[in-house]
Amino acid sequence: MSDKSPNSNSVHSVGNGSMDFDAFKKAMSDVKRNTKTNHKVALTKTLAPNSVEARRKAAVAEDISERSGLTGSEEHIEMLDPMDILEFKRPGIQNGVYRNLRLGKYNIEARLDLHRHTVESARRELYQFIQDCLQQEIRCALVTHGKGEGRAQPPMLKSCVAHWLPQLAEVQAFHTAQKHHGGTGATYIMLKKSDRKRQDDLERHQKRRG
Repeated sequence: MSDKSPNSNSVHSVGNGSMDFDAFKKAMSDVKRNTKTNHKVALTKTLAPNSVEARRKAAVAEDISERSGLTGSEEHIEMLDPMDILEFKRPGIQNGVYRNLRLGKYNIEARLDLHRHTVESARRELYQFIQDCLQQEIRCALVTHGKGEGRAQPPMLKSCVAHWLPQLAEVQAFHTAQKHHGGTGATYIMLKKSDRKRQDDLERHQKRRG
């Protein structure tokens, strides 16, 4: 027969528990609750405005803006509608060449996406993109600028691109892209041939005739 009483399995008696709680409450009476918000540590490091790297990047961006010579900002550019067609060609560009550009028949060798860019950063990116294309002897490129459809504001970047491109002498022609390339939210650009490319084409033509 077990000699354990019916209450022997109980860890704490009710009476002792009450005394323990009163002692605990008295001991904790001067402890204050922490009400401060637990802020997380930022993991992404940003450049201080006056740091050497920040100043260098700002200087490069300003230099590109000045060299580009592209004029016009939000206040001075004619705003277009989302569905407007962009079309431009310089004198001397053959109608057949321009037609092929308009129909998207040329191979797109380079692309630039201006989505989420500010006007100033788009200005720099577009200018630098054109310079890079010329250096690589690219003739046909595509710029995606969006059309701003469904927004209260007019398509800012599209309007800017239409205003800036004719200012670049290297741009021979441009036209709104075909639907499969972005439609009215994108533009084909035809760039002039480099002197070396022009000479190569001339020699190739002469060989065919000879």
